[in-house]
Amino acid sequence: MLGSIYAMVAVALTLSIGVLRFLNFSIPGLFMIGGMAMWALVRSGMPWPLAAGAALIAGAVGSLVVERFTWRWMRSAQDFVPLVSSMAFLLLFEHLAVIYWGSELRTLPALFGNADWRIAGLVVSLPQLAGLLCSIALIWALTLVLARTRLGRGLRTIAEDSDTALLLGVDINRIVPVVFLIGGLFAAFAGLIFALNYRQVHPFMGEVVGLKGISAMIVGGMGNVWGSIAGGLIIGLVEVMSIGYFGADFVDIAVYGLLLLILFIRPTGLFAGAIAGQARA
Repeated sequence: MLGSIYAMVAVALTLSIGVLRFLNFSIPGLFMIGGMAMWALVRSGMPWPLAAGAALIAGAVGSLVVERFTWRWMRSAQDFVPLVSSMAFLLLFEHLAVIYWGSELRTLPALFGNADWRIAGLVVSLPQLAGLLCSIALIWALTLVLARTRLGRGLRTIAEDSDTALLLGVDINRIVPVVFLIGGLFAAFAGLIFALNYRQVHPFMGEVVGLKGISAMIVGGMGNVWGSIAGGLIIGLVEVMSIGYFGADFVDIAVYGLLLLILFIRPTGLFAGAIAGQARA
């Protein structure tokens, strides 16, 4: 389950850096919004399907706010300005959550009881199975959008060369918000799946997951959606194996040790490639 969560966050980051050449540091904050909104709405008595939909909308709206103030207004500034601005939004989201909900660890009620299945010797809960299937569906839908739609062609053209995209009549001001919208949906979805599976949320929950998502993106290859997915699954597998063989204290040593090893052997990542190239596959 962790692997699919990391993969969702890595895909959100990859869309930003692959299309816009911009590392969106607000993604961990949008992940937190998805999880905290899910907890708050369920606690208020809202049925969980409606709460999940509202959490996704909250992440999408937050991402569009970031696009408006970080990218649209500041993209003509020096390259580091949008990056620093997105980092400021991460801190803003976190501390607004602290002010509104407090900094304590919050627990989500068990929404599905003890509904578990045994599949190929593995015990799988309903939230895990639903999260995995929904993750696969989202990734499949994104692949179709990138490969077969006019929007996808526009995204690939911008990824290749934004100046050429303008000459070809691609409306960047309409397409860029879609990149942020999709990224916000993926991040918020990862956050609410995390909340449903682990049933614990707090305002700073996105920071560790964000670092693991960046690691997954680098391991898989920056700019490659499928590479980011593979990277997320690899990071999740390494975490589970390190817990099983060495204990929880060695998780970060194993993950970041793997990251350093891959950077040393293959600095571009295992499946490096531009979003334009992989979308045609």
